[in-house]
Amino acid sequence: MIQSVLVANRGEIARRIFATCRRAGIGTVAVFSDADALSPHVAEADTAVRLPGNSPADTYLRGDLVIEAALLAGADAIHPGYGFLSENADFARAVHDAGLTWIGPPAPAIEMMGSKVESKKMMAAAGVPVLAELDPGAVTEADLPVLVKASAGGGGRGMRVVRELADLPEQLEGARREAQSAFGDPTVFCERYLETGRHIEVQVMADRQGTVWAVGERECSIQRRHQKVVEEAPSPLVEAVPGMRERLFEAARLAAKAIDYEGAGTVEFLASGRAERGGDDPDQGDFYFLEMNTRLQVEHPVTECTTGLDLVELQLQVASGQALGAESPAVSGHSIEVRLYAEDPAQNWQPQSGPVHRLDLPGNAVEFDVLRTPGIRLDSGVVDGSTIGVHYDPMLAKVISFAPTRTQAATRLAAALSRAQIHGLRTNRDLLVNVLRHPAFLAGDTDTAFFDTHGLDVLARPLASADTERLSALAAALADAAHNRDVATVNTSLPSGWRNLASAPQSKTFTGTDGDIVIRYLLTRYGLKAEGFDDVALVSATARHVALDVAGLRRSFEVSRYGDDVFVDSALGPVSLHAAPRFTDPSAVVAEGSLLAPMPGSVIRLGAAAGDSVTAGQPIVWLEAMKMEHTIKAPASGVLTELSVTAGQQVDVGTVLAVVEAAQPEGVS
Repeated sequence: MIQSVLVANRGEIARRIFATCRRAGIGTVAVFSDADALSPHVAEADTAVRLPGNSPADTYLRGDLVIEAALLAGADAIHPGYGFLSENADFARAVHDAGLTWIGPPAPAIEMMGSKVESKKMMAAAGVPVLAELDPGAVTEADLPVLVKASAGGGGRGMRVVRELADLPEQLEGARREAQSAFGDPTVFCERYLETGRHIEVQVMADRQGTVWAVGERECSIQRRHQKVVEEAPSPLVEAVPGMRERLFEAARLAAKAIDYEGAGTVEFLASGRAERGGDDPDQGDFYFLEMNTRLQVEHPVTECTTGLDLVELQLQVASGQALGAESPAVSGHSIEVRLYAEDPAQNWQPQSGPVHRLDLPGNAVEFDVLRTPGIRLDSGVVDGSTIGVHYDPMLAKVISFAPTRTQAATRLAAALSRAQIHGLRTNRDLLVNVLRHPAFLAGDTDTAFFDTHGLDVLARPLASADTERLSALAAALADAAHNRDVATVNTSLPSGWRNLASAPQSKTFTGTDGDIVIRYLLTRYGLKAEGFDDVALVSATARHVALDVAGLRRSFEVSRYGDDVFVDSALGPVSLHAAPRFTDPSAVVAEGSLLAPMPGSVIRLGAAAGDSVTAGQPIVWLEAMKMEHTIKAPASGVLTELSVTAGQQVDVGTVLAVVEAAQPEGVS
């Protein structure tokens, strides 16, 4: 029996595995980079071992250091989680050679599935339907659009859609750079791109005795940058197409048996068709093998909630040599998972970094455990006070619902997210709620083009309306006034800003979604007088809670302030504000035409030199942050008068990278 497990990973998945180990009475060992020294997964482990450095290449990808840590801490098994070394066959062999138990599939199985190119050939030979691989050097106009993919990895890294043949060389180069950075292997290939495919995957679990379970399917079609955003079980498409589930399960079992698989894995397929019975799509229910992930998946909780299984516990049992039952458990109910990212969808999914002041869901959310009754589950790698850096993926948490029906699961999850207190950096929360409430999603029409079809600009809109934002700003101003009363040292019984003669209104300015919001108000003996809020009366106000009567309706607002950042939560929608300073610091003003770093990162490439003429939209600087490339473009045509950075330089958010002096229109001097 396994006595102590080292998790060769970080954040949410490390905490998830530790939770099962604690329930099973198994000891836990964490490893951590310098950037993760204060991470919750470090504090929760029985023992933690430092991996010096910050970058994955120096820390979590150093298999030799991880094995040394396991031996030092007395662990007898290693669980790789997902990402990093989880699909590294050489690491799996090294774990065995060190006398440790590897909680994963055999190294040969990992090796066979490690190359997407070779794995497709093997699956085709086993009778699993596949999409043909295309040689990047032989792609023609007739093949377009094509998808460039990294052979050695996934998660959207090294993936590019190419619709114009002239764009292929540049996209191949970028994909190779990302693949090398993320997986240490620049090999890429191409395949036909299905614009409106459905991403369906089957969870498999296999033991050493030859039993292979197909533990239900998941649908993960709603994606951004080829990374999953919303996942659910069971699939609406599979539910709608008679016989499709049986064919999927048979293909998944064939794939697992072809490589003598053991443990948890996922066979991913790209399917066609709409989630409607009797549709006229001639390819309804057809599917093609994409890849097999020889590890636990990020989205495994939805399978756990619909089967009642703890998949990590099963991994531990299989790794210990225990046999599975003859049949996998039946599926019941519906579960939906969303990935809460620190990113700005409206700004081309820009990743964000900074502090997480508060992350709290309403009600009693279960953490890292199987939901056996309707409810909400939270799997998160952060706690209040955590900081999101630039070295790793910006996922804050996975929020999962479980309910008897799909509609109930979507409704429950949307409500929990909309009322959650998420304070700190910008997230994709509003987008997730808008997706869950969208008629197309509720109808099960969720192909991979969902964001293009329904408009990212629409789906990324704030949950709070402009009127709600103004009302929340008023609540923030009144809470600030209450705070000032609380900390006053004289005349503490008087309202903030009180005068015994008529005076000008109090004025507070906040920056919201669409610019500045100026709040002017007076607190008089007759109550609140606020400009532009004739139908609003103050009921009560403290530094944290404000109650307003709005046109006869009582509204409650909870106000939280961290420095100049203010977060107002109410049933009307979450609002994030920035309290504007009363006076502007001249040194903080940047020159017109300045290109600012949208996030901390590393400059990996420059597209022009100081003094060059540039055109609007021309790439000037390429940044690498959170394992993805980001292009900073010229805001207008003109001259690059200043270039402040060099390749290889690390920059902070807000750093002036370059300055473009816009060209004067003809006839203007």
